Amino acid sequence: MPYTVTPTALPGVLILEPKVFGDARGFFFESFNARDFAQCTGLDMPFVQDNHSKSARGVLRGLHYQIEHPQGKLVRVTQGEVFDVAVDLRRSSPHFGQWEGVVLSADNKRQLWIPPGFAHGFLVTSDSAEFLYKTTDYWYPEHERCLIWNDPAVGVPWPLAAPPLLAAKDQAGQPLHGTATFA
Repeated sequence: MPYTVTPTALPGVLILEPKVFGDARGFFFESFNARDFAQCTGLDMPFVQDNHSKSARGVLRGLHYQIEHPQGKLVRVTQGEVFDVAVDLRRSSPHFGQWEGVVLSADNKRQLWIPPGFAHGFLVTSDSAEFLYKTTDYWYPEHERCLIWNDPAVGVPWPLAAPPLLAAKDQAGQPLHGTATFA
């Protein structure tokens, strides 16, 4: 199998660890193969967009989602390390408002699958980090929403050494109870 797939406490959120071939020269691995992804996860996802960001230590991006055109995301880190978080925003889910957090790094080469219907965000815990992700739908800024990163109703224990560096849209995030969510 090209990936080891580990379910998380949130059904549908999966940790994928690729098979890495390494020697004294370095390493090689397939970071994505549609056939293998479908075989290992049981999901046949139409990825339509790739995104790449670079952030400094202490930058917290999220918790983002789209109220229409929800995106599934396959995320990974190619340089540095982040604490990556998914929050279930499906009101019909028995896990509504619950979160899962995973350390993703260039060293561990883990990937996280976050299904549509979840908010997503990450905190950079290294000096800097480069973050790549595939999405199952396009970005529609008019449908983008932000769950406030420090909502006590969600209770994510972010590994912060100082107050996070936030974009204006992340500072203006809304609480879980009172924000638009999914059915």
